[in-house]
Amino acid sequence: MTDASPPVFATLGCRLNAYETEAMREMADAAGLKGAVIVNTCAVTAEAVRKARQEIRRLARENPGAPVIVTGCAAQTEPETFAAMAEVTRVIGNHEKMQPATWARMQAPDLIGQTEKVQVDDIMSVRETAGHLIDGFGRYRAYVQVQNGCDHRCTFCIIPYGRGNSRSVPAGVVVDQIRRLRDRGFNEVVLTGVDLTSWGADLPGTPRLGDLVMRILRLVPDLPRLRISSIDSIEADENLMLAIATEPRLMPHLHLSLQAGDDMILKRMKRRHLRDDAIRFCEDARRLRPGIVFGADIIAGFPTETEEMFENSLKLVTDCGLTFLHVFPYSARKGTPAARMPRVPGPAIRDRAARLRAAGNAALARHLDAQVGERRMILTEGPRLGRTEHFTEVAFDRDMPEGTLMEIAVTGHDGQRLRA
Repeated sequence: MTDASPPVFATLGCRLNAYETEAMREMADAAGLKGAVIVNTCAVTAEAVRKARQEIRRLARENPGAPVIVTGCAAQTEPETFAAMAEVTRVIGNHEKMQPATWARMQAPDLIGQTEKVQVDDIMSVRETAGHLIDGFGRYRAYVQVQNGCDHRCTFCIIPYGRGNSRSVPAGVVVDQIRRLRDRGFNEVVLTGVDLTSWGADLPGTPRLGDLVMRILRLVPDLPRLRISSIDSIEADENLMLAIATEPRLMPHLHLSLQAGDDMILKRMKRRHLRDDAIRFCEDARRLRPGIVFGADIIAGFPTETEEMFENSLKLVTDCGLTFLHVFPYSARKGTPAARMPRVPGPAIRDRAARLRAAGNAALARHLDAQVGERRMILTEGPRLGRTEHFTEVAFDRDMPEGTLMEIAVTGHDGQRLRA
């Protein structure tokens, strides 16, 4: 890698991280940064931190002599871990990475010459989240950050200490950005955040996420598709449910932060819902919008989880009618209350995660079976790949124009994707 080469970016973790990488890319480009490696890390599990260290070493080997800048949630929560790595030149926090001035200072040889290796401030002191105007990913779908941080303190989660407290982007800024993206030809916009259903709590008048959704759909009438990335179902407000029921441009797919299906485990996680709340939400949403599908995050082997408690989580796949499962084997995060609770043995955690994944695969297969023979409106993501309204992947048997909405008959599936 030469000093004149464009920066190399690597992203680990969530969609919000991917969004922020694109914003960093634009800020680094505007600052004229060359010849650097930037790694945007994730801290959701101990395995995510291990992968971040592994990725840093790999990129340092592949780009000898290039300064390596590490940022993201893992850099925010344990900067000393990365500062101790010989490959790392600079560690910057989650707030710092979104400031143009940070990237203006990252110029070689100044970058190499600076003595302060760690630039990570107190994320809890951050009070605002700017709406970073990026051009989206690819040519088909745009992600818009409307919220950051989290005010809740689930006992297993380190993310609030990486992201800070909840901050919302004002509705007017969001609408203006979506108009801009629509003018650029994007057919689908996804609202992203750390705790989306807390959007608006820090804004004048304390609007809710449903208010934002309805406002976007009203003020950007030519936007074909709007999606919500992940929500806490217990915080779904009346206008969000109204939008689900009445707005066909709001896509019939919701990803739910459920985490468990046993009431005692949910209480020990310090979640704000119980098992019946999750089931009731799915029933209500399905009644309002027949055909809606749900994804969910579920943790296997949370501390103190017995086999009977795990069975309650396993049964949630059927009881809620879940289609897409994100399964996380429990991973202790230092500094969280759950890390001090009695552990479930590793083999049991792995077995339970495997059983959850098997249940998720069976649920996905049932969903795919039900789609065969139907006509679906598909957004093409590449010559041979697209997604339906339900966010189900579709493989095409011929090349399609990228970024186009088209109605196509579903002819079959391979267990993971539809065929059309």
